Amino acid sequence: MKQSVSRLGLFSIAVCGVVIGGVAYFVADSSGNANETQLGEANDWSQLNVSMHRMHMAMAAIEQSGNTDADFVRLMIPHHQGAIEMAKVQLLYGKDQQMRRLAQEIITDQQLEIELMQRWLKEHYSAQTKQNTQGTGAAERNR
Repeated sequence: MKQSVSRLGLFSIAVCGVVIGGVAYFVADSSGNANETQLGEANDWSQLNVSMHRMHMAMAAIEQSGNTDADFVRLMIPHHQGAIEMAKVQLLYGKDQQMRRLAQEIITDQQLEIELMQRWLKEHYSAQTKQNTQGTGAAERNR
């Protein structure tokens, strides 16, 4: 069954699909039509790429703190979140049972790891930042 891309409200561009502003756009074939399978394949691929883009943007927004442990954890949290988002796409579109099980394990394991890293940051990095701030304040008061 063919459906017109324009009726689906999808923007098409020559040669390839693009992701703009987190919205995936599908390229129609030369006749201006795309079948449901092509749209599904474009949708899962686009969603995987949107997940990767979000992950990279989140990681790039993190500024170096000078604390290697904290920087590692702060970068790994969005990395794990990206993996979770990609695994959810696999569960929506994937058919292979082994890959679906792996996706579910990724979601479960990496969510637990995110929680562990958030706790670590709260206990260690927040305390260190507080000490640094208090230390600076004490040094300024002693001037």
